[in-house]
Amino acid sequence: MMKDPLSHAMRNVPRYTSYPTAPHFHDGVTAATYANWLSAVTPDDTLSLYLHVPYCRELCHYCGCHTKATRQDAPLKAYAATLGAEISLVAGHLTDAGPVRHIHWGGGTPSLLPRQSLIDLAGLMRVHFDLAEDLEHAIELDPRLVSAELAETLAMIGVNRASLGVQDFDPDVQKAIGRVQPYETVARAAAHLRGAGLTALNFDLMYGLPGQTPATILDSVEKTLSLSPGRIALFGYAHVPWMRKHQRLIDESTLPSAAERLELADLARAELLKAGYVAIGLDHFARPDDSMAVALRDGSLKRNFQGYTTDQGDQLIGFGVSSIGKLSSGFVQNMPDVGNWRRAVEAGQLPVSKGLALSTDDRLRGRIIEEIMTSYECDLTPVCKSYGLTPDHLQDALAVLGDLAQDGLVRLETGSNDNARVLVTEAGRPYVRLAAAAFDAYLAQGKARHSAAV
Repeated sequence: MMKDPLSHAMRNVPRYTSYPTAPHFHDGVTAATYANWLSAVTPDDTLSLYLHVPYCRELCHYCGCHTKATRQDAPLKAYAATLGAEISLVAGHLTDAGPVRHIHWGGGTPSLLPRQSLIDLAGLMRVHFDLAEDLEHAIELDPRLVSAELAETLAMIGVNRASLGVQDFDPDVQKAIGRVQPYETVARAAAHLRGAGLTALNFDLMYGLPGQTPATILDSVEKTLSLSPGRIALFGYAHVPWMRKHQRLIDESTLPSAAERLELADLARAELLKAGYVAIGLDHFARPDDSMAVALRDGSLKRNFQGYTTDQGDQLIGFGVSSIGKLSSGFVQNMPDVGNWRRAVEAGQLPVSKGLALSTDDRLRGRIIEEIMTSYECDLTPVCKSYGLTPDHLQDALAVLGDLAQDGLVRLETGSNDNARVLVTEAGRPYVRLAAAAFDAYLAQGKARHSAAV
């Protein structure tokens, strides 16, 4: 029996979309380092491409993304031109890579790019890369900006999955977070996309927003279910005004308490499960026939900077301001400001800001963390053996897991011959980040402040 759910729910730990996490990247990884890593990519390595567009028409108060507001098209056209130049630059360092399995446009609001820019960038990727026949080509969208013309354009350039940022349907909550979009707006956006043949839809919802109550979140879930998305992400709002100053526009006194936040998450989760959706890891839900639910069943589910994903690319290459890539040798992150990023690309230099070369210990712990985050369990013995180690190497993590086991969050199985296996219990699944954090060798270094576990 769990002694104190709130104490676990309010512990601050990373979301583990990478390991090590981005706050531990450093400037020792340079453009020359990245060039060497790219040149080491082989035809056996499949690719995943991420394009970051850091612009929105206006900033929502809750947003934690690296983005800025613009009402003008000129910055968007200029950004798209530099993005194209970066794609060509990076492709020049890839001697003979394998096919691209996944493309993801994120932001910001990537669909703000002019129609011709979207067409040109999609064409450029086809010129420089071998796109797999089963390519998943996804984009993040603001429902308020989805027109029939945009939907047709996206279908034309090969996009086959769209993610709509819904967050909440309650008018008062929408006003509090600076994102007013009535149900009819979201329904119309979904209809435009489906009308263009884009039927694979994801909806993003959030709990822990200002003014949310059990009644409002249940209403939001009900309205979401009425539009039948294939996948639903249910994110906990991360209030980090020390990192995102515009979050100071949110009145902290209207945020749900820790107990209320936990109740909101539990209510929404229960309704989604009752509706037949399959729980995917920490915060995703999918219809049983969706490819993400299939990936969960067959053990191929992955987790990266876009969250839970079916992306099977061996090498992730990021384009655009602040984007992060992951290659076999390590992580690399682009410059965070448009000016320096553009000047580097125009000079023919890879616009690298920082990164991290992976050690054997990093690879081991990263693999364990991903397995725990995606399948709630990990057999430590074979995983350690694949890196020439034994579970004894992880004594620090095993000690932490022992404490979680006492509270019923995990089950730790150990036996003869140094065997060890960790399983997150049904009760512990909402707190899976705590089990993952047990293996984080960087967490005690205190380089970053993280959001609550639930």
